[in-house]
Amino acid sequence: MDIMLFHSVYGLRPAVGAAAERLRSAGHQVWTPDLFDGWTTDSVEEGMARRDEIGSDELLRRAVLAAAPYSERGLVYAGFSFGASAAQTLALGDERARGLVLLHGTSDLAPNASVDELPVQLHVAEPDPYETDDWLSAWYLQMRRAGADVEVHRYRGAGHLYTDPELPDWDAEAAERTWAVVLDFLDGLAEEE
Repeated sequence: MDIMLFHSVYGLRPAVGAAAERLRSAGHQVWTPDLFDGWTTDSVEEGMARRDEIGSDELLRRAVLAAAPYSERGLVYAGFSFGASAAQTLALGDERARGLVLLHGTSDLAPNASVDELPVQLHVAEPDPYETDDWLSAWYLQMRRAGADVEVHRYRGAGHLYTDPELPDWDAEAAERTWAVVLDFLDGLAEEE
């Protein structure tokens, strides 16, 4: 599969590269655009400030420009936390999208969002301070109403960004389970080609 993988508000950290390598080792083509122009941090507060400084319109423009050269291939969009938001927005707006993998995050849906049974997989901590149960229930219903085929995987006791081994949220067991499920999901998409 051809995968566009977006980083979190921490920037394009080594964990994103490691995730891309894991996916490449399984036979996938992966792009990891840098929406923050080389800037990284270890602080979520600094990351959110950087996101706000750049602005949502500019970040979306950068994400669209990164994906545009490859979108005709039928991309699987994926992302970590803030990057999941970008991935969701692009996947819902790209009629050629093959799938959507959301790691640690979701986003609002446009009221008129519509897809044709887009396969979607969400992986999120339970509980997650940024993805509350009420929000996730509403998000799930909206995605289903939009036509997506949604799977939600929860990881009890894991921290928000539990797949990044350099952050305090790291949970090795939850991360390994997540990647096993993601790789199975991608294999299933590849079989449908």
